[in-house]
Amino acid sequence: MDGKTVRQSSIVMPQRMLPQDANPAGNIHGGVILKHIDLAGAVAAMRHARCAVVTKSIDRMAFLAPVGVGELLIMKASVNMAGTTSMEVGVRVEAENLFTGEVRHAASAYLTFVAMSPDGRPREVPPLILESGEEHRRHREALARRETRRAEIARERASQAEQAD
Repeated sequence: MDGKTVRQSSIVMPQRMLPQDANPAGNIHGGVILKHIDLAGAVAAMRHARCAVVTKSIDRMAFLAPVGVGELLIMKASVNMAGTTSMEVGVRVEAENLFTGEVRHAASAYLTFVAMSPDGRPREVPPLILESGEEHRRHREALARRETRRAEIARERASQAEQAD
């Protein structure tokens, strides 16, 4: 299977925030932003794998600045790491005031997606070709997050097994 570069699957997805997306204070609900993050991440993962994907986990969801009604939410998503059947995708969310042009970093998240075959089983994904120093750094950090997730899962299973005894 031929590898793919980060650029081949990266996406920029804008979405204007409307009144139904907001709370009474006029700030966009975190769940609405999270939905758009998941969608943008899935599109980048699908572009890399060229198949359906499912969200396996969300790591480090950080809301950094409020987003208001009428602002443009811009999701920038790219694959940071490709394993055998899974991919980590980083999503940076920016909010743009369409009247002033001010852009601010509003949120960031790392999501893991699993590529799915038509019969609903995980399938292989192309290897990721890293071209820049930034891409190599993101890949190293993604590998560290994967190890942290695996260690947490092992601790949880051990704890649950202790309780079952």
